[in-house]
Order: sequence, then C-alpha cells, then structure tokens
Amino acid sequence: MISGMTGFGSCDISLGKVKGNVEIKSVNHRFLDLAFYLPSGFSSYEDKIQKLIGRTIKRGRVTVAVRITEKHQMTVQLNKEAVDRYVEIARSLSKELNLKNDLSTADLMKMPGVVEAKETFVQAADIWPIVEKSLERAVVSVVAMRKREGRSLSVNINEQLKRMSERIVQIKSRVKALLKEKKTGLNNDEFLSYQKSNDINEEISRLLHHIDEAKALLKTFDGAGKKLDFIAQEMQRETNTIGSKVQDKEISVAVISIKSKVEKIREQANNVE
Repeated sequence: MISGMTGFGSCDISLGKVKGNVEIKSVNHRFLDLAFYLPSGFSSYEDKIQKLIGRTIKRGRVTVAVRITEKHQMTVQLNKEAVDRYVEIARSLSKELNLKNDLSTADLMKMPGVVEAKETFVQAADIWPIVEKSLERAVVSVVAMRKREGRSLSVNINEQLKRMSERIVQIKSRVKALLKEKKTGLNNDEFLSYQKSNDINEEISRLLHHIDEAKALLKTFDGAGKKLDFIAQEMQRETNTIGSKVQDKEISVAVISIKSKVEKIREQANNVE
C-alpha cells in the first residue's frame, strides 16, 4: 500500500539526570530533504541520523529536532600543593617578621588556585545510544502516520480511476452510435475516411492500460508518487488526443470529466511518497 508524506513522531529521552525529547516531522517534497536542529556536539551524528531515516522514508521534507536538558554537575577540586605552599610561606613570614600566624582555613580557601570549581556537561557520545533508540521510535510513529494517509489517498485515487473507467465506457458506446449514424448517411469511401480519422481504439486501449498500471501502483510499498504522476501525464495525453479526434458534444463532456479526474490524481500524486 502506498504511503503519504505527512507524518509526526516524538519520543522522550531519559538517562539519569539527562532528559530530552526527539521530534520528527515530515511534509510533502519532491525528494528526501532533511533539516536538523541538534544540540551542541551532535552535528557529527547527522550522517547516522540521515541513514536511519533513509531506511524507511524515501521522499518528503523531514525535520529532525533533538532537545536535551543538560543537568550539569559542579565538581570542586582542592589543590593540595598550593595549600602546602601558602602555609609554608605564611610560616616563613611569621618567623622572619615575628608576626602572629593567624592564617585560617577560610583564608586559604580564598587564595588563588587553592579551590577549582568546574561544571561538567553531558557529552553527545555518552547519550547517543539512547538518542538513537528514541529516533528509531519516532520514525516508526512517522511512518505509521504516513501509511494511514496513504490508505486515504489510495481510496480517493481508486475512486477517480473508477469514474474514469465509467466515462471510457460511455465514450466507446457513443463512438459506436456515431459510426452507426455515419454509415447510413455517408457513402462507403466517406464512411471509411470518417472511421479512420475518428479511430480512437488505440488511445482508449492505452488509457485503460494506464488505469490498470495506476491501480497496481497503489498496492506497492515502494515510492510510487513520481511514477503515479508520470502515468497521470500519459493519461492526460491520451485523453487530449481522444478529444481532438472525435468532435462530438457528448464525448467532449466525457473527455472534460476524465481530464478533471486525471488532474485530481496528479494533485494526489504530490502527496504520495
């Protein structure tokens, strides 16, 4: 069954204190076009994300957004060598200048280089495995939504094809009636000339073949949008030829109806993956 190109999927990220969310959206596009909105440090994973999505999505504009709430940690380190050096200098000065050595712990803590505080942030490599799994789950949701749209599109296109077939039956019936009328009102040479110039059997045959091809495409899983658009163009070509060959009001009405159905199919083909 064909798939559409409109889809949405999201999945939460949770690894210890690190929280986040993955969100994937897809809309119509002639080709597969990816846009990334990734946190700092994740740009190196764009190729992997592209391959992950490309395994199941072949066409559409796809936006991938990864949001991470970084729960940073504060680490405090004591520089023991600096402390020993400050204490040594304080004692030396106290002894040399005969001063009271009132150096306190609080004083030492304020000294440059004694205490170093660092903020540690989450690294992309540490959480990539969980992000990758979240992306896979989000893609599953996107594909499921696109398949639901595909089922709806298939019903609509099949209905257009059915109505086209009905109009073709009308055209064939009308052509037979016209030939019968002309045979009684024209001589043999005139009738043969009229029959030859108004012969649309080949166009009808090709048009029916295109309808069968379109029906078969609707049952495929592979990207069918571009193929369906091409078939619709060929349908339009054959229909135009029928309209130009046979100058008859009833057939012209049927031709206009078929062309309208073909145009609707082309519009829907733009929504098919």
